[in-house]
Amino acid sequence: MEQNRAYVALGSNLGDRHQICHHAIRALDLREEVELLRVSSFIETDPEGGPPNQPQYLNAVAALKTSLTPLELLTALGLIEQQLGRHRIEKWGPRTIDLDFLLAGDEIIDSPDLTLPHPRMHLRQFVLQPLVEIAPEVCHPVLHKTVHQLLADLELTCKN
Repeated sequence: MEQNRAYVALGSNLGDRHQICHHAIRALDLREEVELLRVSSFIETDPEGGPPNQPQYLNAVAALKTSLTPLELLTALGLIEQQLGRHRIEKWGPRTIDLDFLLAGDEIIDSPDLTLPHPRMHLRQFVLQPLVEIAPEVCHPVLHKTVHQLLADLELTCKN
């Protein structure tokens, strides 16, 4: 079966954040249809949006090779979140784990269940910074820029 490269952002701001993120990575790696290629360094960031006074997030990005379709991978990510105690109570609220599907090769999907590439990834330094660490030349299939260029653009915008 054909293998496709995919990128998944991890974030946690409840519980033992390092342990929970490592459990999520291990759960992905244990799937026979998924090969874990790389995981970025972990970075701590302040929450963006959501309710005030949330704890800091621990964020990283994982590069995968998978034979799963994008919808199958999205389902697998949701199951891992559930297994690790994710409860969707309020939008952008605190969470044990958040697995955001960022990219699946050059695929562009806009459906009620899945939007690829992730619609806000180019606006999030906490996603772009770890993604650039492991795959700086990956190209955003809609914006036609590398993630390295997107991070540089975002940093320039934040300075102005």
